[in-house]
Amino acid sequence: MTAPVLHDLTHQVTTGMPVYPGDPVVSLRPALTTGTAGVNVLSVHLGSQSGTHVDAPYHVDVTWPTLDGLPLERFTGPAVLADLRALPARTAVTAERLAPALERCAPGTVLLLATGWPRFWGTERYLAHPYLTPGAATAIVEAGVRTVGVDALSVDPTPDPGPGDPAVAALLADLTDDHDPDAAAPAEPPALAAHRILLGAEGGGVIAENLTDLTALLEAQARQKPIRVSLFPLRLAAADGAPVRAVAEVG
Repeated sequence: MTAPVLHDLTHQVTTGMPVYPGDPVVSLRPALTTGTAGVNVLSVHLGSQSGTHVDAPYHVDVTWPTLDGLPLERFTGPAVLADLRALPARTAVTAERLAPALERCAPGTVLLLATGWPRFWGTERYLAHPYLTPGAATAIVEAGVRTVGVDALSVDPTPDPGPGDPAVAALLADLTDDHDPDAAAPAEPPALAAHRILLGAEGGGVIAENLTDLTALLEAQARQKPIRVSLFPLRLAAADGAPVRAVAEVG
């Protein structure tokens, strides 16, 4: 019998690594060294949403469960992958596009969304990933899935940082207003709509973000190999989320 193969789905934690706009900057530096203290100890500064991490329901609603209020079963299970790699930047992923994957899902399944966006890690284009529509998020929950992972920054659209110069941003805003002052602003879905639907599911949901390249898992799935994923987080008290060591076992 062939032994299972383990695949690391975790970005390396490094000083200055990419983070969601506005999140704490990651910094690693020596706190103690063998030269002065006889041991090496690292000082680590990061946010709960740094790198490859999971979100708990508390991330979007203070009345929902924190990380330590979720059962361990939420962080592991058999995986089904949705291949979204052909989608252009900032594409809205619909329920219809997820239907083939959702047909294979059952309660306890970990749904992995493979966008191919890890190839843009460390660039501005990483923020322009595909994202779930509210309808797609609802279809996931209705399929009984409570754990979703994505190889991108978020399951919701990440705001475009826009012009770096505030004066340029203000000028563009003025030009927009002058162009059609009576135009109504387009209707927008609630902020982090997919997060709220997935995390607010009955029993509490979990979202894993910033997974690394999922191509090997897609190939394994095409060969009908069994895939199991583990997304166990640091045990932070009363937390909204935490970094994980994401690992897939194939075979």
